[in-house]
Amino acid sequence: MTTPTFRLASTVLGARDPEALAAFYVALLGWRHRDSAQERAADPGWVVVKPVGPDGAVDPAAAGLAFQREDDHVPPTWPPAPGAQQMQAHLDVAVDDLAAAVARALELGAVLAPHQPQDLVRVVLDPEGHPLCLFAPGG
Repeated sequence: MTTPTFRLASTVLGARDPEALAAFYVALLGWRHRDSAQERAADPGWVVVKPVGPDGAVDPAAAGLAFQREDDHVPPTWPPAPGAQQMQAHLDVAVDDLAAAVARALELGAVLAPHQPQDLVRVVLDPEGHPLCLFAPGG
């Protein structure tokens, strides 16, 4: 028996509005939708975004983010609190200018989390409440 090959394709985030959350990450990361608007309309409960390659086209082999409709999505609590919805995962995004990156994320609809754990890291909550850590070099 041969050993199968594994490749991480996407990290999936639940969302009440997958298209809107995908648009946030497209604007924040400079990525693009994997599928056309017509393809997305055929399955509005699932949206995938991916980085672009040097040619400006979506890199189909790169790991991306997917957004799945969850009508009953409950945003996680950050920092964690007993009895509250717990964070299952979060995204870490490296930035070259922390203050400018935070300002851009807030402009796009993120919210600054009330608890900030480190000087070189800023936790923002995306429009669906998922924690997103922006970190400067050395953070």
